[in-house]
Amino acid sequence: MVNEGDFVAIFNSIHRVMKAEQLLKGRRVAMLLIPAPRDISADCGLAIRYAASDREAVEGVMAEAGLIPESIYVRRDGKYVEAGTRD
Repeated sequence: MVNEGDFVAIFNSIHRVMKAEQLLKGRRVAMLLIPAPRDISADCGLAIRYAASDREAVEGVMAEAGLIPESIYVRRDGKYVEAGTRD
């Protein structure tokens, strides 16, 4: 389940999402591997969910490793809104 205000990172392959999960878990960064929400198109069917309070840590670790998601969404008012990536 994705809560209001949570972020969802979508990757273009199962290998990249699994690598991101392994990296984030290894760094003890709070996140959860979830089935990609039906409202969001994802080639691999999985996504990384994380809270807004963890956004900087999650996206920083992924960027450091060159694992930039295909897209990032935030859940607002019951819908998914594309959030882009942080600079």
